[in-house]
Amino acid sequence: MREYSLPALYEVPADGNLTDLIRRNAAQHPDLPVLGRKRDGRWEDVTATAFLSEVREAAKGLIAAGVEPGDRVGLMSRTRYEWTLLDFAIWSAGGVTVPIFETSSPEQIAWILGDSDAVACLVETGAHAAAVDSVRDRLPGLRDVWRIEPGPGGPDEGAVAQLAALGAGISDEKVEERSSIADADSPATIVYTSGTTGRPKGCVLTHRSFFAECGNVVERLRPMFRPGEGSVLLFLPVAHVFGRLVQVAAVMAPIKLGHVSDIKDLTTELGAFRPTMVLGVPRVFEKVFNSARAQAVADGKGKIFDRAARVAGAYSRSLDDPAGPSLKLRFQHKVFDKLVYSKLRAVLGGRATHAISGGAPLGERLGHFFRGVGFTVLEGYGLTESCAATAFNPYDRPKIGTVGQPLPGSVVRIADDGEVLLHGEHLFTGYWNNQQASEEALADGWFHTGDLGTLDVDGYLSITGRKKEILVTAGGKNVAPAVIEDRIRAHALVAECMVVGDGRPFVGALLTVDEDFLPRWAAEHGKQGLGHEQLLEDPDLLAELQTAVDEGNQAVSRAESVRKFRVLRAQFTEDSGHVTPSLKLKRGVVAKDFADEIEALYTA
Repeated sequence: MREYSLPALYEVPADGNLTDLIRRNAAQHPDLPVLGRKRDGRWEDVTATAFLSEVREAAKGLIAAGVEPGDRVGLMSRTRYEWTLLDFAIWSAGGVTVPIFETSSPEQIAWILGDSDAVACLVETGAHAAAVDSVRDRLPGLRDVWRIEPGPGGPDEGAVAQLAALGAGISDEKVEERSSIADADSPATIVYTSGTTGRPKGCVLTHRSFFAECGNVVERLRPMFRPGEGSVLLFLPVAHVFGRLVQVAAVMAPIKLGHVSDIKDLTTELGAFRPTMVLGVPRVFEKVFNSARAQAVADGKGKIFDRAARVAGAYSRSLDDPAGPSLKLRFQHKVFDKLVYSKLRAVLGGRATHAISGGAPLGERLGHFFRGVGFTVLEGYGLTESCAATAFNPYDRPKIGTVGQPLPGSVVRIADDGEVLLHGEHLFTGYWNNQQASEEALADGWFHTGDLGTLDVDGYLSITGRKKEILVTAGGKNVAPAVIEDRIRAHALVAECMVVGDGRPFVGALLTVDEDFLPRWAAEHGKQGLGHEQLLEDPDLLAELQTAVDEGNQAVSRAESVRKFRVLRAQFTEDSGHVTPSLKLKRGVVAKDFADEIEALYTA
């Protein structure tokens, strides 16, 4: 199949903007808890009425500070309650939010604030404020910087309280007037791409983009977005478009939205907040599986866990068979539900039956495992330019191993060369200050994603690689790295994997070891006394990594398989410059920095 579409389930308002959502919630559900806020170690509810009031107070301060309709305002913070509050406050003042990852360098901050010509910036910490201050001389248009967290060397009150005080003379009527200026086609945000190559580009997403995106997601997944019943705990960066989708969709539904700033606290907060739905990236679900298995091994129950995992996978696959699971399989599943599966669901909060995953392929093995334990992970696919998900698996007809069907109201087309093309109201309108790139990406009314994919007869999309990442070996074989990399990376010991081999006689790979899991592996294998460098050269560890590579090779032909690999002493991190804030590999940087290691694959 070359093209597939589904009718829209949500009608985008002819006018209006996203601030209409919080006013509607306050009018229709005044006492409904729409957000959860962590204070003094406890979760407390924030009603629709209270949230609207807080947004208005912050918006008054922005108006008093001189933010005019259409002005860009930077927002740099971890995922927290104030992110959502200030995002809606910027919109209520008539402004356009420009997210900045809280891990961004001063150079990246200068580029984003300068390119967007931001007039103000809200930051979380003193370190963030210092980073902005260090490039202030390059930002002549930047007038104000407010800090969310008060503290030593900073203001006595945080940005929210400062804005409320600043806007004391602004009337509610003035805020209502400002809130109504933007229409559906006005820019809501400029989200800068992670920039795996070159300067990040600013994707202009309108209020219409979010209405079309979130409205159709909520309607298609309505059982997961029941007002007053559903809840979601957001731990992804809200600066990333996937996190933003969750935020707006939760407010639109409305269901209760909570925030977690540090992923290290996730397990604790899942138990305290008890969401009905979880959002994540594949690495999170891989960690859940690997940690659960490692704990079972440590408790002497590794064989039971492995048997339970096989039963879960078989049970999930049988659900796709018209005959369903056999009597024996149902019995085994029931036994392991008491012994293993229920404990895993408890780790995830105990109430959630579904999760939505994006950013990278989850893989069929984990997909079937989680569905088999009663926690279905619905994979989706999207880009910043598509306002997050442009395809996702429906809750009632998931097809594991695919990224699902097109967003209702949109079209997915596969070009002659295999590239995935998109059309729909959810798409961005262009790159800020970059007409040439906009025209190239939006040629002939279709957004050219740069991804390669296929559509099956039911319209389910599978992503097979990136056009620009295709390797061509010396023998002329085309190799899509993502397919095998994702399989290898699923192993508990592997942190990152980058396949190489362009112009080479065979395919090789660079691996980094998961430093969180390495000590546990060493303890399980009686190697606690070995140092880090010795462990990385240990024959048993190398043999274990070879099994990960062998598993990855099963996904491809022999000509595409990894023949040799090298274990790097370094890690691919955002700080090292080897991955983007959304954890995408900067292949060119890795290839340059580890050129000697790559060469050794072919000369040793």
